[in-house]
Order: sequence, then C-alpha cells, then structure tokens
Amino acid sequence: MSTLKNPRTAAADVARTPTLPSGPEETVTGFGVMGLPFASGHYLALRDFPAASFLPDSIPGYRSVWHRDPTGAWTFYATTPAEHSCARYFSRATANAAVQCAIDITWTGDFTLIVEIPGVLNWSVQLRHTPATRLLTRVGCRLPETLWTRRVVLAGIGRMAGPLLDAGQVRLAGTMPNGQHFRIAPKQIWAVHSSRAVLHGRDLGDIARLAEQARLGDFRAPQRGLAVVGQGRFDSFDPTRHHSAAELAESG
Repeated sequence: MSTLKNPRTAAADVARTPTLPSGPEETVTGFGVMGLPFASGHYLALRDFPAASFLPDSIPGYRSVWHRDPTGAWTFYATTPAEHSCARYFSRATANAAVQCAIDITWTGDFTLIVEIPGVLNWSVQLRHTPATRLLTRVGCRLPETLWTRRVVLAGIGRMAGPLLDAGQVRLAGTMPNGQHFRIAPKQIWAVHSSRAVLHGRDLGDIARLAEQARLGDFRAPQRGLAVVGQGRFDSFDPTRHHSAAELAESG
C-alpha cells in the first residue's frame, strides 16, 4: 500500500489519533511547516501539535507560529503559555517574550492551508510532492521506531536530506537553546510550492533562501520551505540543567 498521502489528509489523521512516542522523555506529535524563508529576510514556521506530553490534562494540544525578522530576532506565538509551547525549548534564542494568542488553520484544499493570527498574520501556503519528498516519506514511513531514537541514524538522515531537499544543513538531533537535547522524526514530507504572507500589514514578499541559514541552538531552519508530519523527543525539564521559558516572560 502506498505511504504517500496529501498533507491535509495526513494532518487530519494525526490530529484524529495522535500517538506520542514511548519513553520517559517529553514528546510531541503533529503537523508543521518546518520553516519558510522570504527574500525580505523574514522567516516563518508553523507547529500544530494535537498532543504533547508536557501539557496539563486540561490542554489537549497547541499551535505555534515562529517569526524571525530580518535582524535575526525571533518571536514565538502560541495558543498556550510559554512554558507549555515551543518557547519551552527556544526562549533563550530571543529577547522577545512569547505571545499567547489564537492561531487558526484552515485547509482550503488537499495541498493548501491558511494560517491566521487575528490582527497579526495572514499566511497562505501551497504544498506539493517532489521526487525528493516522496523518497524521504517512503523512508520515514518504513523506518522502525527504534531507529528514530538513535542519534547516529538521525545524523545520517540529516546529512542525506539537506542536499536532497536543497534545504541547507538539516539537523535532526542536537541541543535546543534552553539546554534540552532533541531528536526529530519527520515521517512524511512535502515541499512548499508557493506562499504569501502579510504580517502586521506588511507583505513579506517572495519566498527565497536567506543570505545565511538561520539557527536556533543546533536546530537549523530549512533554507527551503518544507512541511512534515512527525514526532519530537526532548529531555524532560530539569531546572538544574535547563532554562525555563518563564524566565524571559518574567523579565519581560
């Protein structure tokens, strides 16, 4: 049976029955636009996680939009507080406090979605299959779960995926800005075909590689627009080794 799905179906499937990886670590599962660079120097990313192990029982999941401006300053928007969102791992990479807000995602077709932060962002994304994304999706869907936990395997996949996808460096394992180690398992992949984003009333322009690839700790922001369904593993929070997202929120 074919492992290839359109992204709307794949995102709906993981939202309907989100399965978190087993083990003692903090884990997430869901759909996301790993990142998208614009010729203006702006950069956007999306995470839509219907399940995350570090959330309280009253919060089933969360959405997050990441924005990097041309000066390199990141802002993390999320539907949940900083300590219960991506800022949990990334807050040390920016002086901007995380913003809690509504984030709406609307699929207008099998390959097209619109992401909206009311009054802030309107972002449309059209995805597609490519020979490289088809190949990596077949590999990702067939790889045994135990191999997704091995750093040497993730390093090899990253070295292969970067040039294959023309995405610059790809790091699937390493250390986050807040100190936690991470391992990412992108099991289904699509490429961004086209996009238009208006942020605070400003059109971000055409999509294009950044002059220098952006990074957040060991995570490399892809130089080509990519969307995935996958899972993530992170060290469980330890206040003696990791920075808390609440530190920045309190100082701000």
